[in-house]
Amino acid sequence: MSDDVVLVKKHANGLAEVTMNRPEIFNALNVELQARLTEVFMDLGADDEVRFITLTGAGKHFCAGGDINYLLETGQWSVADNQADAEKLAKMLNTIFTCPKPVIGLINGAAYGGGLGMTTVCDIAIGVEAASFTLSEVKLGLIPGTIAPYVVQAMGVRQARRWFVTAERIDAHKGKELGLLHEVVADQAALEAERDRLIDMMQKNGPIAMQDSKALVLAVYNRPVDNNVMVDSARRIAESRAKPEGQEGATAFLEKRPAAWVPQG
Repeated sequence: MSDDVVLVKKHANGLAEVTMNRPEIFNALNVELQARLTEVFMDLGADDEVRFITLTGAGKHFCAGGDINYLLETGQWSVADNQADAEKLAKMLNTIFTCPKPVIGLINGAAYGGGLGMTTVCDIAIGVEAASFTLSEVKLGLIPGTIAPYVVQAMGVRQARRWFVTAERIDAHKGKELGLLHEVVADQAALEAERDRLIDMMQKNGPIAMQDSKALVLAVYNRPVDNNVMVDSARRIAESRAKPEGQEGATAFLEKRPAAWVPQG
C-alpha cells in the first residue's frame, strides 16, 4: 500500500474514492492526515470531472479519532497554539461538510471521537454491521470540540447531552437510530454494493442540481420561514430553472429521453 496518508482514486463514472491510509493505527488523525484531507476535498470539490466522492478508511476501521501521541504532544503546547491547531481540524471537517459534491461515508469499522465527527460531515453515511461509534473524548479528560456542531446536528441536542458525557459504545444499529448512519449493511462486500447502487442512482441526477441542493439545505437549516428565506428559496429555484442543466432536464423529460448527463449504454 502507498505511503501516502490519503489515497485518491478517480473513476470514469465521476466517482472519486478517498481513503484514509494509516491502517496500522486505525487511521487516527494527526496534523499530516488532517492537512491532506483538507487539500484533497478542496481539490475534488473544484474538479469538474468529479461528480461523487466516497470517504473510507484503509484496513479494518474507519477512523479511531485523534492520534494519542499527537494528543500527548499538544498537551505540552500553549492554549494559543492549541487553538490554532484545533482550527485546522475545524477547517478540515468543514471542508468535507461544505464540499459541493455529494460525499458518501463508507464506515467500515470503528469511528471514535473525531472519526464519529467525520461520519457526520458526510452527506450519506453507510456502515457495516461491525461499525461502532463512541464520543470517547471525556475518557481522556477532553471534550468533542470541533466535531460538536455536526454531531449535534446529526443526533439532536437531547441525545448529544447523553452521549457526550457517557462515552458509551454505540453499535451500528443504534448509530442508525441516532442519525449517525443512514443505512447498515452486512459486510464490506455489501458496503461496496450499496455504494455502487447509490452512484448508479445519482448518475441520473443533474450534477449542478445536486450541488445546488446541498447548498439549499444549508441555506434553510435551522432558520425561521420568514420573508428572507422565502425570497432566497424562490431565487434559487428561479436560477435553477434558467440554467442550461434545468432547461435540458425539462426538455429531456418532455421528449421522453435520458438527459445529457445520464451515462449512455
